Amino acid sequence: MRHSITTAFILLAGILAAQGPVSLSLQQAMDMAATQSYAVQASQLEAEKAVAKIKEVTAIGLPQINATGSVNNYIKVPTMVIPNFFGDNPKFIEMQFGLPWTMSGAVQLNQLIFDGSYLVGLQATRELRNQSGKQLESAQLDARVQAAKAYLGVLAAEEGVRLLGESLPLVQKAANDANAMVQQGMMGTTDADRLTVQVDETQNQQRSLRQQATVARAYLALVLGLPAGTPITLTDSLQPLLDDAASQDLANVQFDPAKHVEEEAAQSALRLSELDLKNKKSAYLPKLSGFINYQQQFNYTEFKPSDGAFWFPSSMWGLQLNVPIFSSGMRSRQVQQAKLSRDQAQINLKATEQRLLTDRLQQQAVLTAAQESYTTGKASLALSKRIFEQTSTKFGEGMASSFELTQEHGNYLTAQQAYIQRMVDLLKARVDMRRALDLF
Repeated sequence: MRHSITTAFILLAGILAAQGPVSLSLQQAMDMAATQSYAVQASQLEAEKAVAKIKEVTAIGLPQINATGSVNNYIKVPTMVIPNFFGDNPKFIEMQFGLPWTMSGAVQLNQLIFDGSYLVGLQATRELRNQSGKQLESAQLDARVQAAKAYLGVLAAEEGVRLLGESLPLVQKAANDANAMVQQGMMGTTDADRLTVQVDETQNQQRSLRQQATVARAYLALVLGLPAGTPITLTDSLQPLLDDAASQDLANVQFDPAKHVEEEAAQSALRLSELDLKNKKSAYLPKLSGFINYQQQFNYTEFKPSDGAFWFPSSMWGLQLNVPIFSSGMRSRQVQQAKLSRDQAQINLKATEQRLLTDRLQQQAVLTAAQESYTTGKASLALSKRIFEQTSTKFGEGMASSFELTQEHGNYLTAQQAYIQRMVDLLKARVDMRRALDLF
């Protein structure tokens, strides 16, 4: 899983520059999918969002500076009625204490001094970065698996076309010879028709496999994040991949679930749940913050802000302490929920470990069976091919009937189809085994 992807970046740069056909080995295809498949691109954006979230949380504990300003104009200055302290006539006096024009501008700095939730949040940001990295790794692993299956699917379909092409000339020759013998009155039309149908059947299967290869190439382009219709040349051959010694020994590879990306992600989720529990408990702690501000205020009967004589400064600093005392059980219920979430994360971790171990055992059994089935199918194909070629030779010498030839060719086609299917099953089982072992 954790291979270097420098090659893929170089390859991607070449593709973007050339805007032409692409030549890829299996490893290059997997590396390209791990860097530019659509799912990986979306996961990379999620990782960038996580980085931005980390910076947002960190900024909460850094100084915050805000500026405010206001302009007010009393169209009619409010009037207040106060007692007449100078006599009883009149008993009350109407007075206006305000001025028509007021303007103010202020700058204030706020600083968080202590907040338990903030301290826990800083720890959580580091774990959040780790979790987003594991999610990206998981997306890259899935992209590699999809690319490998698509790449091998193309090779398997093209191998089927090649195998059918091996027997087609022999059947066509036999059909042509039979038609010639019919024209000379040496063979019945039924025998010739039987061979003609066999040729048509082989050609139909060949066309079907070509279509499958075309669809597989289109899917490969989709997995790689390439535009539809991009010509892709596969530089790896199928047989060396089938004979790869490391792939043949996958069933015996030792497995440690703790190093699998899915269990690492589950471990990260557990650590985040524990941090969430600490965060809920920190709600019982007091919070302390401080501030300092500076303000200028203008007051006058006319709007003349340029006249400095009517601007008056003020400044103040202070501290604010918030001590939680009683919440009617709300905080304790939040702590209880966080504990339950942590317990769920612990269960999920255990379940993930057991699932990975079970997947490994299951894929090991599937791979072993697929390998044995492929070996048997390969031997059966070789035998069917030898019998068909011998029967074809006998038919040309007049020692075998068309019925025998079509029967052996049908057996050969059946063996080819079984071989191709067993080959696909083996390749798929190897990819799934690597996925279970996290070896991409």
